[in-house]
Amino acid sequence: MSGNGHSYGEQAGEAAPELAQEAAPTTAPSVPAAFGLFSSDTKKNEDLKQMLESSKDSAKLDAMKRIVGMIAKGKNASELFPAVVKNVASKNIEIKKLVYVYLMRYAEEQQDLALLSISTFQRALKDPNQLIRASALRVLSSIRVPIIVPIMMLAIKEASSDLSPYVRKNAAHAIQKLYSLDPEQKEMLIEVIEKLLKDRSTLVAGSVVMAFEEVCPDRIDLIHKNYRKLCNLLVDVEEWGQVVIIHMLTRYARTQFVSPWKTDDDVVEEYNENNFYESDGEQKEKDRNVKKTYTMDPDHRLLLRNTKPLLQSRNAAVVMAVAQLYWHLAPKSEAGIVSKSLVRLLRSNREVQYIVLQNIATMSIQRKGMFEPYLKSFYVRSTDPTMIKTLKLEILTNLANEANISTLLREFQTYVKSQDKQFAAATIQAIGRCATNITEVTDTCLNGLVCLLSNRDETVVAESVVVIKKLLQTQPAHHGEIIKHMAKLLDNITVPVARASILWLIGEYCERVPKIAPDVLRKTAKSFTNEDDLVKLQILNLGAKLYLTNSKQTKLLTQYVLNLGKYDQSYDIRDRTRFIRQLIVPNEKSGALSKYAKKIFLAQKPAPLLESPFKDRDHFQLGTLSHTLNSRATGYLELSDWPDVAPDPAVRNVEVAESAKEWTAILGKTKKEKPTEKFYSESEEEEDESASTGATESESGSESEKEDKEEGSSDESSGSSSSSEESSDSESDSKESTAKKTSGAVKESNAGESKKKAKGISKNRNTSSSSDTESSSSEGSSSDSKSVSDSRSDSDSGKSGSATSSKKEEKTAQDRKTPSKQDVFLLDLDDFYPVTTPVAVPTAAVLSPSLTADLEGLSLSGSSVIDQVTTQVFVPTKTHEMLHRMTGKGLSAHYHFSRQPDMFGDHMVPVQVTVTNTTDQKIENIHIGEKKLPLGMRIHEFNPIECLEPGGSVTVSMGIDFCDSTQTASFQLCTKDDHFNVNIQPPVGELLLPVTMSEKDFKKEQGMLTGMNETSATIAVAPQNSTSLVIIEKVVKAANLGVVPSGQDNIHRFAAKTVHSGSLMLVTVELKESSTAQLIINTEKTVIGSVLLRELKPVLSQG
Repeated sequence: MSGNGHSYGEQAGEAAPELAQEAAPTTAPSVPAAFGLFSSDTKKNEDLKQMLESSKDSAKLDAMKRIVGMIAKGKNASELFPAVVKNVASKNIEIKKLVYVYLMRYAEEQQDLALLSISTFQRALKDPNQLIRASALRVLSSIRVPIIVPIMMLAIKEASSDLSPYVRKNAAHAIQKLYSLDPEQKEMLIEVIEKLLKDRSTLVAGSVVMAFEEVCPDRIDLIHKNYRKLCNLLVDVEEWGQVVIIHMLTRYARTQFVSPWKTDDDVVEEYNENNFYESDGEQKEKDRNVKKTYTMDPDHRLLLRNTKPLLQSRNAAVVMAVAQLYWHLAPKSEAGIVSKSLVRLLRSNREVQYIVLQNIATMSIQRKGMFEPYLKSFYVRSTDPTMIKTLKLEILTNLANEANISTLLREFQTYVKSQDKQFAAATIQAIGRCATNITEVTDTCLNGLVCLLSNRDETVVAESVVVIKKLLQTQPAHHGEIIKHMAKLLDNITVPVARASILWLIGEYCERVPKIAPDVLRKTAKSFTNEDDLVKLQILNLGAKLYLTNSKQTKLLTQYVLNLGKYDQSYDIRDRTRFIRQLIVPNEKSGALSKYAKKIFLAQKPAPLLESPFKDRDHFQLGTLSHTLNSRATGYLELSDWPDVAPDPAVRNVEVAESAKEWTAILGKTKKEKPTEKFYSESEEEEDESASTGATESESGSESEKEDKEEGSSDESSGSSSSSEESSDSESDSKESTAKKTSGAVKESNAGESKKKAKGISKNRNTSSSSDTESSSSEGSSSDSKSVSDSRSDSDSGKSGSATSSKKEEKTAQDRKTPSKQDVFLLDLDDFYPVTTPVAVPTAAVLSPSLTADLEGLSLSGSSVIDQVTTQVFVPTKTHEMLHRMTGKGLSAHYHFSRQPDMFGDHMVPVQVTVTNTTDQKIENIHIGEKKLPLGMRIHEFNPIECLEPGGSVTVSMGIDFCDSTQTASFQLCTKDDHFNVNIQPPVGELLLPVTMSEKDFKKEQGMLTGMNETSATIAVAPQNSTSLVIIEKVVKAANLGVVPSGQDNIHRFAAKTVHSGSLMLVTVELKESSTAQLIINTEKTVIGSVLLRELKPVLSQG
């Protein structure tokens, strides 16, 4: 019973505080409830203390939850500190977590009590739960007492080696707290920072870079070895960390790379393909010729490439950070990509808009072209606050040019009528700036401003007067009438600045209005004592100027004004009066200056420059507090100037750790010793083994071997993937392999021997063509036709010839080439599945009509096609860089898409990779290592290249299932000693397989793919692109599409299906009058359809 009673009492005690939280104390029921807010919550806190001292964990947990709730609401719970700190050693993990949350909040206020529990915190640093270890470190670093600095230092060192990245992250946070408490620990903290910078976890990266920026921002030597890793991790770091890292890397890049702006017109992309194959002598000669040409450092390009995707971030700070990085680091031709993302941020809340608009205002002064396409995005809305309106107006003024000024002036006319007087005044200033910057509209603007002088609103009139005054100074001779008009307005205008401006104009150009000027002086002399100080000064100036030019009429009037000024209350007015009197009224006391009075007062004044207030802000880094305030803020780190000569890039090269080398070596041995799984007949295997190891195009490879390669990898260095045009040897390579596949697939009955022979010959041709760097496009196509005819004649002779003779020929060819395990035998397999939907037809990569005729009638046995039409497929000659020779330590790799269907299965896109050894030593065991692929993406690896001789080049094939998306396939290209991060990104046109069908079937399928499945655009077609042959050639070059026959000359149809899902992709190009065309794409895959539309538009529109 007693137990039950105790339990009941506890429950009542728990419920009581909830009922009494906002009520008055129970002891004073007569007091109104409102006064309960000011009474002490003694009883409630007493209940919480009792619950914390309870022997039951449930009561303690409930108390802690309510206490943390109080803290979250902003209520003070510090008096509960002694009761809470007693529970710091609780064995209940939930209670312990909440106690640590409380202690982190109040440890700094209650330092003495927190110190009593320091031994508990130290024990908690060894707790098996990572959250407890991290919380203990956070509490420890929050106790800001110098006496525990050594304990904190030890805890940070231990936590920096913790297995949990969350604990290591908190160690990085603690570094900053310890540094602010005791700066003398800087050297020891730098050691910990150096250690944490090597951390490979994305969770730690942002925090340790923040610690680096706080403790030792000048120690850029710590960043060298970690630069590439930070660039590669950037996409996966949390948003706060991304901002910190991007700002740090911006400063780093300004010290390590040369300026890309000096010779921005003749920028050569970081790597020129042709230089690669030339001899050293030719290379040196060429280097001398292009010594002045700028070449971007691969690491500089790496930073720009890896930050670009972050422009799509949902976080405005990340987008702003990338924008400032591109502004400060990218070539001017590339900086424009940030404009669209910045304009997107204008849909955010007003605080974000304010910062973004400030940065756009600075950018738009120097590079107008970046934001001109988005001019309408800066039009002012009635709901915008004044600060946003003013900034948008500033940007519109900066973007004004001859082409858009008429539109902007119409927009400004509306703004002038705004109820927001401050904004209306700013608009008038903007009109004035447009008038001075664009001479064609100066008179129009001036007339418009004169019309505004009759406005009812005094503020508008006053601002107009001030701006007209500045404009008249640029060409006063033509505008005497305007000055007279403004003199008439003087009686009605009361705003001091406007009155002062009119008086200054009349005084400055008094000789142009000789009749009006004395009369204006007479009127203002009457009201002199009631005028503002600013106006009084100008009345004195007017009197002085008239005294010097027209003393007969104005001598007495001027003396009267000077006498009024002599006894004025303002000492400024009295001093000016005394100065003017001595200068213009000569007497025996006058000095030498009085002779030059006319020159002093009536000297030619330079016209004022109407400039943007953001003109000088660009010396602050964009996106910083200093830039926003336009003054240097505490802690601001200057961006250094670009170095004239780039420091040694080798400092960023990373040595692979010994343990990693040993592990790689073990993996290499394992792979060599592991026997290949038997896939073909024994006789074929023997022939394969007899061939020496060299170039390999194997597609088979067991799945288990792929798994073995995914361990012991390194992210330290990354390949560069900028595109470049390949020489025609790769075109002939891919064409030969496509033609070879066609001939093999057609004659399945005699495939065995004839295919082996064709393989040997075409491999031999492949080598010779790839080694010939001087070959041209015409040679590529001739070798292509020769290869096709060779393989056909070979297969014909194979029918009559004996098996042994063909085997001998094959071996001879193999001895000349020395290839390894050629898996062209995949063509022997009948893996073309019968389908009822339109199917892809593997066809020869040909352009000549004769070859088209030769290959007509070829079809795949067992495949059901809607209409047997031979489509022309163009194998793209464009090659993309996968690994730069500098980044790859002499190993370079390029890839292109060979468009060969079914090489690696239904869903794989075939990719041919050419690997080249540019060093003077052989490179061993080139293989694919760790893969970092998006969900669902797969890679069919090429077989390892066991040895690549110096200067040698090998082309291998691999398959990638991109899942019908243009996402990047990231993986490691590994050698025996190194690992390099590389990427392959497909153009959308390579995710398709060509389909043959009749016009009738095309229209039927198109009819089922309308509405949301249809995307279209009207484009202006270049005159040279309006013929049928050119349109077909350009479209199938851009995308792997099959040509559908059309009965109309002005309509061209193409069909394909997506590689992964087999969804139909129907493309129609319909030529209209006046050199326009309608491009229509019908597909269920609307995203791919819209991307393909975007890629085909420039292909047809440009010449």
